[in-house]
Amino acid sequence: MNKLGASDRSRILHLLCEGQSIRAITRVTGASKNTVAKLLADAGKACLAYHDANVRNVKAKRIQVDEIWSFTYAKQKNVATAKAAPENAGDTWTWTAIDADSKMIVSYFVGDRDGECAMLFIDDLRSRLANRVQLTSDGHKAYLEAVEGAFGADVDYAQLVKLYGPAPEAFKGRYSPAECTGIKKTKIEGKPDMAHVSTSYVERNNLTMRMHMRRFTRLTNAFSKKVENHEYAVALHMMYYNFVRVHSKLRMPPAMAAGVSDRLWEVSDIVALVEAEEAKAVTAKRGPYRKRSY
Repeated sequence: MNKLGASDRSRILHLLCEGQSIRAITRVTGASKNTVAKLLADAGKACLAYHDANVRNVKAKRIQVDEIWSFTYAKQKNVATAKAAPENAGDTWTWTAIDADSKMIVSYFVGDRDGECAMLFIDDLRSRLANRVQLTSDGHKAYLEAVEGAFGADVDYAQLVKLYGPAPEAFKGRYSPAECTGIKKTKIEGKPDMAHVSTSYVERNNLTMRMHMRRFTRLTNAFSKKVENHEYAVALHMMYYNFVRVHSKLRMPPAMAAGVSDRLWEVSDIVALVEAEEAKAVTAKRGPYRKRSY
């Protein structure tokens, strides 16, 4: 069976991380669609494992959290009439937590936008932090119970709610957003510095995600068909964003700025993670080596 070399794998993963769709990559590289999809899944699993094991004890001061919408297989309103829709079809939300200083994504979670997923996300965030932080979220009510359950009183937490009015007459249309007329900051727990109550960085990161993951692009047919592949794409992007991509303002990857990594990664390092997981799988299948006794 033919196997892609490390350089070919690096090229494909780099294209995925820079926003190319799977079909576009097949046209550029000549690799089959199944090959690209399998590499995405393998890389996503390896990135999930690495993030879970190594992004720990992060020393942060200010954390911003938010959720970004996408959909799997079909939009929620069309799931009921969709043909052979999988179990997790419909709205898919990606929860993210960013360190406002290092710009590192400390925690992320793919799921629904309900209270249970909020608890899972905030619990994971709490487990990765080394100290008390100032936390800012939007006005989503699910955060209230989730933050209370995960942090208790050991957090300085505030919510920022944007106030919207009607869209200007000249900009009214199907995709025209309402006009933001103001914001409201509310202290929830502890003593947050109200001057730093903001969700600007995490909302800006939403744009980065839409630009670097083709399946997040609106009004295209590049959306995820399986929620598992959506999760793998998110994991690959987060690894690339945190460890490989040089932040234009910091002049280094966010993981280096946060002290989680001591070097600049290359895409080939992600390929090395994939190869290491493959080696583990082969060893597990064959079983441990035992020296023959005579």
